[in-house]
Amino acid sequence: MARELAEHDLRVVATAPDAPAAVRIATATRPRVVLMDLKLGSTSGVTAIEGILATLPETRILVLSASGEQQDVLAAVKAGASGYLVKSASIGELVAAVRRTAAGAAVYTPGLAGLVLGEYRRLAGAGPDTDDQQPQPAPTLTSRETEVLRLVAKGLTARQVAERLVLSPRTVETHVQSTLRKLQLHNRVQLARYAIERGLLPEDHG
Repeated sequence: MARELAEHDLRVVATAPDAPAAVRIATATRPRVVLMDLKLGSTSGVTAIEGILATLPETRILVLSASGEQQDVLAAVKAGASGYLVKSASIGELVAAVRRTAAGAAVYTPGLAGLVLGEYRRLAGAGPDTDDQQPQPAPTLTSRETEVLRLVAKGLTARQVAERLVLSPRTVETHVQSTLRKLQLHNRVQLARYAIERGLLPEDHG
């Protein structure tokens, strides 16, 4: 896999045989993205995710696992993973996912993003009447930043947000980075969690 990624112009700085080694090597090499399996010998990949992010909070972790089970997906995301792919993904899909993860996107195998957002809604106590409530903008954000936050949290790319709001993709990224900085968050997964917990992400009716 490392060779295949390298053939697609992705620089692989190191590989690790198990979870403890993954934490040690990541801490030493400080990679931009960690591609993480969940089955790593006696120690879970979830533990490795937590260990890496404890010292490298800005590192983005993309899980690549044979399991698409709900409990595994949610455990990885709650530990701080930025995305989750199952191993049936093609090398092209994997390369694209690594690049998008490096750019700050939350990347999931089709069908898993809805599962994750649904769980966040459940934990936030969002019921069927959520749509009838007027979401309150975050007090530290501008109205435009709040608009961008809602769309990014729903999984739209910067280009899709730009088209929706008639902005340039660069302007959208500027708003995203400003929002992350103001809220002291590190990635779009945390933005989605923030938006849901504060009622900023109602169910989409189109």
